[in-house]
Amino acid sequence: MRSVRSGVGTGSSWKKRSGNVGGPVHASRVRSLPLDSPGIPDTRSPGRFLWWQARRQKGPLALALILGVLTFASQTVMPYVFGVALDSGLEQGVTPELWRWAGILLAAAVVQVVTAAWGHRADVVNWLRASFASSELIGNRIVESGDAISEELPTGEVVATVASDALRMGDIYANAARLVGSLCAYVVVAVIMLNMSLLLGLVVTLGLPIVSGMLVLLVKPLQARQAAQREAQGRLTTLGADTVSGLRILRGIGGEKVFADRYRAQSQKVKVAGERVAVTQSWLDGLQILLPYLMLALVLWLGAREAVKGNITAGQLVTFFGYASFLTWPMQNIVEVIQFVTRAFIASRKILKVLQTGSATPASSSPAVMPAEGAELVDEASGLVVAPGRLVALVCQDPDASAAVATRLGRLDDELEDATPVRLGGVLLRDLDKGALRRRIVVGEATPHLFTGSLRAGLDVRGGASDEQILAAMHVADAADVLDSTPDGLDGEITEKGRTLSGGQRQRVALARALLTDAEILVLVEPTSAVDAHTEARIAERLAAARRGRTTVIVTASPLVLEHVDEVVLLEGGTIVARGTHRGLVTDTGEDGRRYRAVVDRKMDTHDSQTPAEVTR
Repeated sequence: MRSVRSGVGTGSSWKKRSGNVGGPVHASRVRSLPLDSPGIPDTRSPGRFLWWQARRQKGPLALALILGVLTFASQTVMPYVFGVALDSGLEQGVTPELWRWAGILLAAAVVQVVTAAWGHRADVVNWLRASFASSELIGNRIVESGDAISEELPTGEVVATVASDALRMGDIYANAARLVGSLCAYVVVAVIMLNMSLLLGLVVTLGLPIVSGMLVLLVKPLQARQAAQREAQGRLTTLGADTVSGLRILRGIGGEKVFADRYRAQSQKVKVAGERVAVTQSWLDGLQILLPYLMLALVLWLGAREAVKGNITAGQLVTFFGYASFLTWPMQNIVEVIQFVTRAFIASRKILKVLQTGSATPASSSPAVMPAEGAELVDEASGLVVAPGRLVALVCQDPDASAAVATRLGRLDDELEDATPVRLGGVLLRDLDKGALRRRIVVGEATPHLFTGSLRAGLDVRGGASDEQILAAMHVADAADVLDSTPDGLDGEITEKGRTLSGGQRQRVALARALLTDAEILVLVEPTSAVDAHTEARIAERLAAARRGRTTVIVTASPLVLEHVDEVVLLEGGTIVARGTHRGLVTDTGEDGRRYRAVVDRKMDTHDSQTPAEVTR
């Protein structure tokens, strides 16, 4: 006799069914996802983390546990009632007492069906709450850590954590009711059986735990093999992500076969690891069936002997057989849940690796007062001073040096800030509230990153922009051709990383996106490096007009852009060595002019040697 909740959490089939679960309990709980705040997790150990999550969803978890206990309790009643009813019928025939026992049996069945159905819904809610709360925590950590997470963990490892580990986290909470219900049922049945027959009671109540203990011995090697498979799978995901992202480069240097062979070799390691897991799992699954039923056969043989001797009645024999058969199921439940627990611990260790990642820009516990709008931005290390409302160009022969200044201006890495402080209105950026600072200072990096979704959603990242504002930003970025080439216009889909767009189109979409943030201070790193000279000239003119009177820093050495800025500063050796207008520095006959021309003349030569197709492809 098995619970109608037997399918809960035992495999992928349950997860497929969970999407169709309805009803008030499920609907009310699931509407709360995603959570407004997943909370601050306890990351000291996997056990503490799992217990913290249990406390976070104590309401749904308590409901599931109560329903689980009621489900198994209704099952424990049925063999006893059936045995008593059988003895009553054999001794007295069909009497009102027999009908009462039959009614009790029917009531127990109804309770089992109702509690199991609602319990399944509660289990699904617990799985969703735990899995998606973990996904939220991982997502928030990724957002807050900035570049720090990519330096500490491979991309594939982080992806596998969201795609696999967070889901395994939910399994332990989805199956908690099965575990508690099984344990309670075992205790109740053990007491009943020992009172009816000491011999048979001892055989069942002691024999099944011994059988379960033998099965648990296989769990530890299974856990080790599952952990090895998880590690191999993470490396495979990382290798695959790296290969796909660099496929164009690999083809250019003829290295795609080498990397394909590496992926193939790693996939074989995952296959071997999976086969080792499957072998151990098959032994465990087989013994889960074989050993309990051997125990059941022993109980049936001993019970028959006791009945022949007259030590127990026929009804009691039926009761013993029913309980012996029933207890194999709670024992299997306990072993299965132990497996879920081991998987959850493995998954939580992986999740904790992500959650314990430091942040490139940690939030200040007591942020300073945010300066009023129109504050001066100063990079102390280089000597760069950006006056409010000015359009400033930062020119440098070393792109990495100028990009480092831009990174500091946006407070994208506090390690750089510690060595070379940046102040807004005299206040250090690292002392300000990070969220508020991000609203005021936006950095558009040199490499454009586009995301899957509609063109409108990819451009209006802060939300609330009208179509007119979006089209105006695209006009400034000279990105009308992107709109024309995208089916359904602004509602058309941009593929992953914007791979259907040319390099120049991706850069112009990224520029329009940065303009739509309407940032008080906008820092743009080489915003026109991937476009031809004619397009660059149009963008430079429109950009200067659009940002006139708004604080803007453009990292560039293109004369086409430099012609339109208010001030040009020359960075050399990490410090500002010259400043002025583009025309003034170009015509300067002194050392400053010579240094400046050495940078911008080379940029002009590069432009002259490139065709539009070479630049934008």
